[in-house]
Amino acid sequence: MSDVFDEELREQLADARRLRALAREAGDEDGAQAYAGRITQLLRIAAHHGIAVEHSADEVEED
Repeated sequence: MSDVFDEELREQLADARRLRALAREAGDEDGAQAYAGRITQLLRIAAHHGIAVEHSADEVEED
């Protein structure tokens, strides 16, 4: 996978994590849930393309 794709995915993941944290701090549970979904989606894309990214237990989607 190209370095540009890898970098862009990691930037989008960092942004989604930051925005989820801000939503949680603001008490916006709907927003936090939406960003959690985005994080899950990005982690799925990373796994599909063989990009290893750090993630916490609460970011792992249960089957």
